Amino acid sequence: MSPADTGPVDLVVEDSRWEAVGLEDLADRAAVATLTEMGRDPMGHEISLLACDDARIRTLNGEFRGKDAETNVLSWPAFEGDIPRSDPTGLVFLGDIAISFDTCEREARDGGKRFEGHVSHLIVHGIMHLLGFDHVEDAEAYEMERIEANILATLDIANPY
Repeated sequence: MSPADTGPVDLVVEDSRWEAVGLEDLADRAAVATLTEMGRDPMGHEISLLACDDARIRTLNGEFRGKDAETNVLSWPAFEGDIPRSDPTGLVFLGDIAISFDTCEREARDGGKRFEGHVSHLIVHGIMHLLGFDHVEDAEAYEMERIEANILATLDIANPY
């Protein structure tokens, strides 16, 4: 089934603990909200999401970022600079995201957050990176956080900042 039939996220589950969370629905809702907020047609885009554990994300973090540590979410944008609004196939592939169950669960518990809300926030955050946003500079971080908070509000998730 193509993303246009279900939602913008193509989910690959490596860690079966994600199956009990309803990640596919959470991810599609987060993607639709993010793409809509950014003025993009949600069904005209495709995002690949790898649902993994800390061991896998640590390997990916080391391989792609040179950091030997677990993290909550990683993103690999398909584009540098301008992102096309359409593609001859009808879908614009924005890139890949990986999310770790272990780190998400630990952060949600330690922060007193609902797990599903925290996961949704991290997916929104990852998609913002695919859309060219970053948080290296303070002004960029503030703008990214402001947009994320707006998106999360549409999903009835409290501002995490």
